[in-house]
Amino acid sequence: MMRDVRIQTERFDPGEELARLEALGGGAVASFTGIVRGEGGLASLRLEHYPGMAERAMTAIADEAATRWPLLGVVLVHRHGLLVPNERIVFVGTASRHRAAALEACAFLIDWAKAKAPFWKQETFEDGTSRWVEARETDDEAAARW
Repeated sequence: MMRDVRIQTERFDPGEELARLEALGGGAVASFTGIVRGEGGLASLRLEHYPGMAERAMTAIADEAATRWPLLGVVLVHRHGLLVPNERIVFVGTASRHRAAALEACAFLIDWAKAKAPFWKQETFEDGTSRWVEARETDDEAAARW
């Protein structure tokens, strides 16, 4: 199984990631691309992580998906650093021989990454104020359903 887990500052191209998954020859590819929302006057979002710990956590999440579903490939990309509204922040892609496995694994990966990967987000607004984003109970509930 192809597994690609990356934490990076660089932008990524979902089309390129999907093409890599499609090249594995399965019958289904599913994906999710997260984009920084600009609502409420958000000017930027800074994502921090603990190098090493975050990579291990993301790899463990990808490995868990591979044990639960018959996957041909997983791509899990999460950016860190300073991002602005409408920039891509996360990509999850899965390939399998069947659509249900690809779709379910993709949903699992984003739910678990959102709730379990050690990233910290600081929002800065157009008026100059900033705040750290608190963990959301709804994210934990989404992860718990798996």
